[in-house]
Amino acid sequence: MTEPLDKVRAARAKGRPTGLKYIEHILTDFVELHGDRRFRDDAAIVGGIGMLGDMAVTAIAMEKGSDTKDKVRRNFGAPNPEGYRKSLRLMKQAEKFHRPILCFIDTAGAFCGVGAEERGQAQAIAENLMEMMTLRTPIISILIGEGGSGGALALAVADEVWMMENAIYSVISPEGCASILWKDSSKVKEAAECLKLTADDMLRFDVVERLIPEKDREFEAIYTELQNLLLEKLKEKSILPIEELLNQRYQRFRKFGM
Repeated sequence: MTEPLDKVRAARAKGRPTGLKYIEHILTDFVELHGDRRFRDDAAIVGGIGMLGDMAVTAIAMEKGSDTKDKVRRNFGAPNPEGYRKSLRLMKQAEKFHRPILCFIDTAGAFCGVGAEERGQAQAIAENLMEMMTLRTPIISILIGEGGSGGALALAVADEVWMMENAIYSVISPEGCASILWKDSSKVKEAAECLKLTADDMLRFDVVERLIPEKDREFEAIYTELQNLLLEKLKEKSILPIEELLNQRYQRFRKFGM
């Protein structure tokens, strides 16, 4: 049986496909859109419009970067408030033009620098949570690596949330949890076990609807599978009356912890 800490390491592994890789392999004719129209563009979040088969969709992905220079430019996948505001701008645009939304989540958490706090990090995340709950278009979010705290949740208020087998989803990192609970960062293994952060845990708790297997599979095959599954699911969601779609989304979150 794989230890939770092994899953954490796998989610952070060097060379693991980032959000942009998923967009490039699953969508065609993708056009990236930039900026939040308030402050600047945030390279930690990539968003735009593309084709999923014969369906136009808005795709938003947290992007950690490929090489060292790219990782620094993208702030190692830790979004600033303008990243979340860009996401919401694109989501509202998708709602206006009746395009379904795909979100690819991979972040250790929202950036916690002084500038981010000054520009309203908490408010930006809270606005995403509130607006996504009533967004009048289908939303599917996929956890592809790390799903850290509110930084990840800000793109995970969706009709369905899927999770890669080696992804994690947690209120805090195991290192942070160990430092707080035991005042000892070496207790990271115990913390990972207590947090119940694996895809199997999330599926068991009904926090996610689908687990995408990774074991002994090439990512090329995974991209093809995801492409087909997403197209089928979004077409299914798109024919629902809007009020029914919103009620199902609301009920999805109301049942948590029951």
